[in-house]
Amino acid sequence: MERFDKSFTRQEPIPDDAIAAAVEVMRSGALHRYGADPSQVAALESEFAASVGSRYCVAVASGGYAMRAALAALGVGPGDPVLTNGWTLAPVPGAIAALGARPVLVETTGRLVIDLRDLAGKLDRAKVLLLSHMRGHLADMPALTRLCDDAGVAVVEDCAHTMGADWDGRPSGTWGAVGCYSTQTYKHVNAGEGGLAVTDDADLAAKMVLLSGSYMLYERHGAAPDASVFERHRDVVPNVSGRMDELRAAILRPQVAALPARREAWNLRYRLLEDGLRDAPGLAVVPRPQAEGYVGSSIQVLADDPARVPGFVAGCAARGVEWKWFGGDRAVGFTSAHRHWGYVAPQDLPRTDAVLARLLDMRVPLTFDAADCAAIGRIVREEAARTLA
Repeated sequence: MERFDKSFTRQEPIPDDAIAAAVEVMRSGALHRYGADPSQVAALESEFAASVGSRYCVAVASGGYAMRAALAALGVGPGDPVLTNGWTLAPVPGAIAALGARPVLVETTGRLVIDLRDLAGKLDRAKVLLLSHMRGHLADMPALTRLCDDAGVAVVEDCAHTMGADWDGRPSGTWGAVGCYSTQTYKHVNAGEGGLAVTDDADLAAKMVLLSGSYMLYERHGAAPDASVFERHRDVVPNVSGRMDELRAAILRPQVAALPARREAWNLRYRLLEDGLRDAPGLAVVPRPQAEGYVGSSIQVLADDPARVPGFVAGCAARGVEWKWFGGDRAVGFTSAHRHWGYVAPQDLPRTDAVLARLLDMRVPLTFDAADCAAIGRIVREEAARTLA
């Protein structure tokens, strides 16, 4: 039988211009953002803010830190309820729980986005929604923001999987009060770890800068409010150091500039895989709305019969094709479900559970080519016919 031999976790090399910039930083010895002049971090903040059309940007140590800082800047504290998706990755409810707040989970639809009907029924329970664009699937953002605005609920967008994506031309991360992005290795730009937060609200931006540990050197930020805004907050917002360093920013700047080309490269591979999986017996490809400008760095399918999924996953794995299943009894690596999060109070999500029982997820590395996508499609169709039909 045909076997696929490439790694699903192998990243493409860091670009040569990013390597050169990183070497220059290392030779300078000025790795701290406030010790470099000019600062790579400040430049990254300016360039990323401009790329999404936001006024302010704060570069931090991780995407999780960006979410936690955004929630703290909005005043979330111990015991406060915060709405979030029933299907997401563990760092999203983790950012809420780390502040002592309480995640309130919202159902997920078969299109893998937050259920707006369930959200509408729960908006009176909290003042903040931490919205996860899980695996790159965007909800109807105009409808969602209307619901939240009418209810007085602030939206923080988790854009770990949607950097470079948009809804009807408006970038992901610019619909709510704050947009949070990850630059961890398996995201759309790769610094090993890191995060970015964007906003048009001067007070939120100033608070996040102070939280990141500015030591009152906020004038050295590339896309920050005027000093007068910081004066309102400088003596009351705690320093919870989580700054991005110069080395990571140097690696990221060329990748951010290349993001539109990377989006096209991912979407080419995504469409090839989508075509190859569309006719697989017992599987359904998740549809994408016309308004959604996605970045196809992963692909999801729904199995008709959850009971047959383990055999299908094992059969594909034996032939080198890796699926992640969200219906398992235990968390495995990055793959977990709400029932696995011991720091979240158990909640009844029958529609989400029904979706997760059928949900299969595959990474789409840029190290794959068209022939690789065709081979994966053949193997999946064969294994689906053998185990799912």
